[in-house]
Amino acid sequence: MKQPGFFDVEERLARLSGLGDQLEAFSRTVDFEAFRPDLDKALAYSDGSKGGRPPFDPVLMFKILVIQTLNNLSDERT
Repeated sequence: MKQPGFFDVEERLARLSGLGDQLEAFSRTVDFEAFRPDLDKALAYSDGSKGGRPPFDPVLMFKILVIQTLNNLSDERT
């Protein structure tokens, strides 16, 4: 297995973009930030005063659920 190069990530992202990356299409057509107030209210995270690991971004998790549903992916495949 070859060692990752310095520009491998950029090249991979450019290749995905050329193939029609689904995430780019979503970001152009859907304003996921509009869901943030409803997600924050529904999840009711604590204020963090007791410490612990901060929660994942609710909008990011919502995007993952949408992509999983549209592509019929399991958690492991995602």
